[in-house]
Amino acid sequence: MKILIAAIGKLRAGPEALLVKDYLSRANSSGRNIGFSGPHLSEMEAPNNLPRVNRQIREGELLLKSARDHERLIVLDETGVNLSSEKLSAMVREMRDQGVGGAAFLIGGADGHGEEIKTRAAETLSFGAATWPHMLVRVMLAEQLYRAMTILSGHPYHRS
Repeated sequence: MKILIAAIGKLRAGPEALLVKDYLSRANSSGRNIGFSGPHLSEMEAPNNLPRVNRQIREGELLLKSARDHERLIVLDETGVNLSSEKLSAMVREMRDQGVGGAAFLIGGADGHGEEIKTRAAETLSFGAATWPHMLVRVMLAEQLYRAMTILSGHPYHRS
């Protein structure tokens, strides 16, 4: 199963970019032997000179275009469900076992997602009630996907 992280905004060189790269590499290595490809990162810029609603619509179009080969859309949003690492791992395993060809985790820009993305999502996830910069959400998601791969492969990284 292909896994994609599609995000609005581009990480600049720095600690966040290094962490994302490291966790994506680890997840890719761990997941390859258990039926996963990726996660891959697709970043895109949306025009900043649009009103909020129009910007959300444009960002949604860009995210959907990036995720077009992935049949399961999972939105990261503050209103989503806060899953434990074990439950996220189980969700990814179930998608793989059900024959889902690809899952795309969508991270919106600073104003969040528009309604079209939210209604098209199969799942909406949150990393808690706190507001997180979307650049840190990438790091957290990459780490959680790596953790999910280690849980599924029986690697001792995760401790319950």
